[in-house]
Amino acid sequence: MGYGLAGASFHAPLIAREPALSLRAIATRNAEAVARDWPGARVLSVEDLLADPELELIVVASPNDSHAALAEQALRAGKHVVVEKPFTLESGAAARLGALAREKHRCLTVFQNRRWDGDFLTVRQLIEQGRLGKLYSFESHFDRFRPQVKKRWKEEDVPGGGTLWDLGPHLVDQALQLFGMPDSIIADVGRQRAEGKAVDWFHLLLRYGELRVILHSGSVVHEPWPRFVVQGEADAYLKHGLDPQEEQLKAGLRPGMAGWGAEPPERHGRLSRGGSVPTVPGRYEEFYRQLVLAMRGEGPVPVTAESAAQVIQVLEAAQRSAEEGRTVPLD
Repeated sequence: MGYGLAGASFHAPLIAREPALSLRAIATRNAEAVARDWPGARVLSVEDLLADPELELIVVASPNDSHAALAEQALRAGKHVVVEKPFTLESGAAARLGALAREKHRCLTVFQNRRWDGDFLTVRQLIEQGRLGKLYSFESHFDRFRPQVKKRWKEEDVPGGGTLWDLGPHLVDQALQLFGMPDSIIADVGRQRAEGKAVDWFHLLLRYGELRVILHSGSVVHEPWPRFVVQGEADAYLKHGLDPQEEQLKAGLRPGMAGWGAEPPERHGRLSRGGSVPTVPGRYEEFYRQLVLAMRGEGPVPVTAESAAQVIQVLEAAQRSAEEGRTVPLD
């Protein structure tokens, strides 16, 4: 459902590379793009797509404010469901969808693909191996240089618009995967570009006892900050540059091809005391591989509805903190 950036650049090519899946139909107003990219796929209305008994799995890759409603329709139609991030725009809806999936005995998962970014996998490995020792600060940036506002829904002042709901789910999800739910959050969000209508800058501070986690994004950043800076008692890790898989997918590279998910040595991060750290190859294809196993009853879904709902809880708390100018506890 939907054939914009998420559907065309991420889901369709990743589905096509998973041997157990076949892309059969797309609900979109852009029939020409589907005919060009996937001539074997039918273009259907949402209603016809949901009514087709041969379709087992529905991917909701529509604008953010429609995720919850479309996911509910798909579950009630008896389909397994993938929801593009953010899962929903309020945590109550996320909880209701999780309960509905359990009632219908269907798989429900959320495309938090950056759990399989190579740099994040590297950070996770360093922490799990104890190479950094006790952690004191973790800083994660997703910066861009986009001074001109584009004419698209993500840049409008609409529910789910702006970078807090576009990039924030990635950064928050990664932090929760490493550290769990924080004790509290302090947030500052803003609109910096002159023609901007939606949030294009945010700075979140998550507290975990002594550990401080900073999640940041700016839209007019000439010289990006490091992607990750992790300070520990034994060592520190610093990494520049974004994971290459998104750009590789856009360029036509696919999982299994030479160079997929790999970074050249000059892009590797480094330890302050231990030198260069090779980046673990990224593997977005793991999402659909794990989902296929879950649909067969052979394993858990790649991203649980419960973990995705926690991301929404943190984003809600961030909005409340920014609006009220206070620290918001997260029990």
